[in-house]
Amino acid sequence: MRSEKTSADAGFGRLGLCASCGYFPAYVNSRRCTPGDACIRAHSGRQIDRFLRNNRMLAVKYLDDLYWERRAIAARYADVESIIHLKSDSDEVVRRVVASRLPVDHLPSMIKDPDREVRLSIAVRLPAPLLVQLIHDPDYLIRATVARRLPHGQLARLAKDPEREVRKVVAARLPPFALHLLVSDPEPEVRAIVAERALPDVAVELLHDKEWWVRLAAVANVPREFLPPLCKDPEVDVREAALARLAESPST
Repeated sequence: MRSEKTSADAGFGRLGLCASCGYFPAYVNSRRCTPGDACIRAHSGRQIDRFLRNNRMLAVKYLDDLYWERRAIAARYADVESIIHLKSDSDEVVRRVVASRLPVDHLPSMIKDPDREVRLSIAVRLPAPLLVQLIHDPDYLIRATVARRLPHGQLARLAKDPEREVRKVVAARLPPFALHLLVSDPEPEVRAIVAERALPDVAVELLHDKEWWVRLAAVANVPREFLPPLCKDPEVDVREAALARLAESPST
């Protein structure tokens, strides 16, 4: 009569990862791990994640594992206090997990991390009053993230940022009275945002912009008395927008 194999025997024979594993066979038999699907010894992030998701209390044991992915996954599930020392881990993926989980008062010490994604996590979570520490970050994505979160009173510090995308964010967020700082920006995308949002006397300066879509943006934002010359603009969309505004009731 052929004997039936237990689930533990089948997993052990098929994969061999259960050999010398301290969790075998108890964890297999209790379904706390599954060879080929949820295994702490596998070199598969998905399997490691499934194992630690089901056995969170064990995560702290793997925070200093030699395998970087095992450390990174363990850092997701271990208690926050136990992952503080991983702020300086040798692997950037581990540090990214740490930056996304640590209390915000630990984040300033990671602002100079060499990995962009780590700094991006910090820029998203850092308290607004501390964001000014990142306004000179070498990566424009970090500075753009900072520009989206900086208090209005500090945004002017990024008005001369070398990257267009950062200045576009600044133009979209600066109070209208401060947009004169960007009226002469070299990029038409930035000037168009200024033309839409600036106070009318600043928007007037953009009625003769060399780019037609900047002039078009300004048409809706300037006093009516400045519109007649635009009715002869070389661009049909600008002419039509100016004529449409002039046709409106003065109180509109």
